[in-house]
Amino acid sequence: MKPVFSSKWLFAIMLLVFGTQSASAQTLKEFFNSSEVPLTYLGIDFTQAKVVNDIAANAMDIRDRQFAAINQVVVNEPKKYDFSKAFSKTTVTSDLSFVNAKNAKIDAGKIVESGEVKDDRLTKSGAESIAKGYHFGGKKGIGLMFIMENMNKTSATATMYVVLIDMASSKVLLSERMTAKAAGFGFRNYWAKTVDAVLLEIEKSKYKNWKSTAG
Repeated sequence: MKPVFSSKWLFAIMLLVFGTQSASAQTLKEFFNSSEVPLTYLGIDFTQAKVVNDIAANAMDIRDRQFAAINQVVVNEPKKYDFSKAFSKTTVTSDLSFVNAKNAKIDAGKIVESGEVKDDRLTKSGAESIAKGYHFGGKKGIGLMFIMENMNKTSATATMYVVLIDMASSKVLLSERMTAKAAGFGFRNYWAKTVDAVLLEIEKSKYKNWKSTAG
């Protein structure tokens, strides 16, 4: 005898399905509207980054030491790189293991470029594809990742994508290209300064704009 579902059961199932979809759709809205929603900083992905017109650049050293050093100094100096303040969050944790693993496998021969390199060579969909390619080992909640595009010594600027991602599904919730000025001594500090500048811009204006768009 075939089981018979009453209209009440059917209605309940529909409510569950649509309620789940609604909760998923509101994730970003909840993130922007509550300081208590935690954030995980996932670091800087350099897998498509180009170091442009830097005559002193050592590609092997950049891959094997400098990329990890930039990522580490950002989390080691929370007062300077203040993610809590930029994103209006009470709790911000960090986990660099995922980006460090991918950055370590970069082909060093493709890092350094000379001449003119377009600052918009990495498309929005391309950056999002990089973020979606990560699997976060069962982590849940919203993660923040920077996808580095160009580190241009001639213009002393870096372009990167700021990406918010649902770590459980690897779904990109927000992505936007930002440009910032570099400054300081040494490769690490020079380019880490651009992360500081991006965070300051997020704090001053971008966060409010994103919050408004998210509803």
